[in-house]
Amino acid sequence: MDQPLYTSTIDAEPLHRYRKGGYHPITLGEFLKDGRYKILHKLGWGGYSTVWAARDQIEEAYVALKVSVSEGENDGGNRGLQVMRELSPIHPSPQHVMLMLDDFDLEGPNGTHKCLVFELLGPSIPDTIDARFPDGRLPGKLAKVIAKQALFGLDTLHQQKIGHGDLHTRNLAFTMPCMDDVPEGEFIEILGKPEIGHVRNSDGNALDPGIPEYIVRPASYRTHSWSSSYPIKIVDFGESFLHTTVPRTLHTPLPVRAPEGWLFELFVGQPPFDSFLITPAILVGQMREMASDALPERWQDSCKTMDDRTTAEISGPALQEWLEEIYFDGERNEDLTKEDIVKFGQIIGRLLLFEPSTRASAREILNDPWFRE
Repeated sequence: MDQPLYTSTIDAEPLHRYRKGGYHPITLGEFLKDGRYKILHKLGWGGYSTVWAARDQIEEAYVALKVSVSEGENDGGNRGLQVMRELSPIHPSPQHVMLMLDDFDLEGPNGTHKCLVFELLGPSIPDTIDARFPDGRLPGKLAKVIAKQALFGLDTLHQQKIGHGDLHTRNLAFTMPCMDDVPEGEFIEILGKPEIGHVRNSDGNALDPGIPEYIVRPASYRTHSWSSSYPIKIVDFGESFLHTTVPRTLHTPLPVRAPEGWLFELFVGQPPFDSFLITPAILVGQMREMASDALPERWQDSCKTMDDRTTAEISGPALQEWLEEIYFDGERNEDLTKEDIVKFGQIIGRLLLFEPSTRASAREILNDPWFRE
C-alpha cells in the first residue's frame, strides 16, 4: 500500500523520515529525561537528528539537545558519542571544541533515540555572514581570528587522536554570553518566537503515532543576542571517529571534503572548488590543477578516466592566481593586503596535497609566522 503523504507549511526536516527508525516527534514545552529538560525552541535539523534549545531544570541552564534518529545502522551517531565521551574528561576543557554535558536514551513511537546534550552556542559562520556581512564573506581580519581559533580546536582533537570527519564553515559556531539567568520568555524572544506549521495527512485521516503534530522552523538569532567578537567552537561530531574506530567511508558532502576547503572559504567566501554538478572525478580533476604534488600511484587505477597530465607545472600559479582573483574582485571589502593573500596562499599550498602524510598539521599551520603576527 502507498504510504500517506504528509505535508506542512514549514519547510524543514523531511516528514517521511518520521517513521520507525527515523526522527522522534518533539513538541514545544514537553519535558524529556523524567522532567529534566524542557523543550523551548528548535535550533536545526540534519539527516540524522533534530536539535532543540532546552532548559535544564536541575542545573538551571539553557542547553542544546540533539535527538538522533533511531536507526540501528546509524553508526556515525555511535562514533560521535564515543568521541564526545572521550573529550568530556579533558581538563582544562578545550576552548574551541563543543563539549557534551549529558546523554540519555529516549523511547518513542519510532524507536529508541540517543539524545546528546551540549552547551548552547550561537549562529554558524554562514548564518553570521548572511545576517551581518552583505558582501558575502567575513572581513579578512575577523576571518584570520576565526581560522586561528578553529585550528586550535582542530589541534585539540588531533592531540586526542580524533578525526572530526565533517569540518566546514557551517560546523563552526560562535559562542554566546551566558543567558542562564534570563527568563524563559525573554530567552525565546531572543531566539525569535517559534513558527510552527501543522502537519496534514493527504488522505484526511488522523496522523500516525510517529508523526509530529506540527513542524517548527529553526530559530534565527536576533542581532543583540550574539556578537562576532565572541570565540568560535567546532561543532557537530556526527561523522567524528577515534583512531581505533576509523570508518571505511564518511558522509561528508563532496565540495567540503578537501582539508583546506573550510580555511579557504573563511577568507574568500566560497570553497576552492566548483560545487556545481560535482562528482568525485570532477573534484579530483580540479584538485589536480591546484595541488603541488602528483596523484599517488595507489589512486591511479580509480582515476583512469581523468586527464593524466602532470600538475607540477601548473599547480603553483593556478592556486595563487585563483585565490587573488577571488579575493581582489573589486566588489567586496578587501582589508587584507596582497602580501597577506600571498602568505595565505602559501599556507593553503601546504594543505592542498593529495598525500595525507605530507600535509601540514593544524599545529604546524598555527606556528606559521603569518598566524603568529
